[in-house]
Amino acid sequence: MAADRSILQLLLIAIVVFIIMALLNPGKFLTLLNIESMAYQFPELGIISLGMMIAMLSGGIDLSIVSIANMASILMGLILTKMMPQNAANNQIVLFVAFALLISLITGLISGLINGFLIAHVGIPAILATLGTSQILTGIAIVITKGYAVPGFPEIFLKIGNSKLFIFPIPFLVFLACAIVLFFLLQKSSFGIRLYLIGTNIKASVFSGIKVKSILMKSYALTGVLASIAGIVMTARTNSAKADYGSSYVLQAVLVAVLGGVNPAGGFGSVIGLSIAVLSLQFLSSGFNMLRFSNFATEFTWGMFLLLIMGINYFQNKRIKSSK
Repeated sequence: MAADRSILQLLLIAIVVFIIMALLNPGKFLTLLNIESMAYQFPELGIISLGMMIAMLSGGIDLSIVSIANMASILMGLILTKMMPQNAANNQIVLFVAFALLISLITGLISGLINGFLIAHVGIPAILATLGTSQILTGIAIVITKGYAVPGFPEIFLKIGNSKLFIFPIPFLVFLACAIVLFFLLQKSSFGIRLYLIGTNIKASVFSGIKVKSILMKSYALTGVLASIAGIVMTARTNSAKADYGSSYVLQAVLVAVLGGVNPAGGFGSVIGLSIAVLSLQFLSSGFNMLRFSNFATEFTWGMFLLLIMGINYFQNKRIKSSK
């Protein structure tokens, strides 16, 4: 019941934000072009936020998620720009793109497993382990690229970030697929149930026979794969990969996760709530851009938005407890 109430509250807030932005700038905000533009923009942050949610459900956090995305994108980019022959035939291009995508996903998986190993087996706190791997991955990426962007990808790859399937932008469909898979994984699988239990009470999970280290390894591996998928979408949309792309997404992903109802201490959160939260922030961002607000004003509003939601949740929970 509490979860349903929280999602309903988030949905109401998203609708209110949409209406306010539409009233402030109806000539631009309500256009099909703007709706389509938002559908291209929010998926990369949405996918990163899904990965952050997985880490936070276990009671941890992943500060390396954007660095993983960039590292995976750079390796993928080097394959497509350096290894692939310039006069490659169409079938060769398809094979190279498929290989590059596979390398990107494997990079995310290995990076996530390293994070999971440091946290689960070495015992390093998640915030320190992922901060360390973030710095290492960013440093390696800068050395590989010498600080420059890797541009110039084949047209077939760029369609991932800039094309449609029927009327739906492909980045939106990628986000939707990730969200649906993650929803069923968390709600219907033993992995999801155990992950929630670990985040709720890790000691009780150990005594109940749950293999906590294995679940943590799997959760950070999943976060790494989601990071690489976000990197693929981001690279395909911008036609370049660089070591410092999307650096603000780390804090924004935490903001989206908490706003979407994920408990920072672990054990509670939903894909539906997170999806509504990322849409709400996209409505705010697009509306403020059209009103020519500065980035500082946008970030200030996001922070106030988060505090407002947390305040509402606090007083609601307090009222529920007092009524019992």
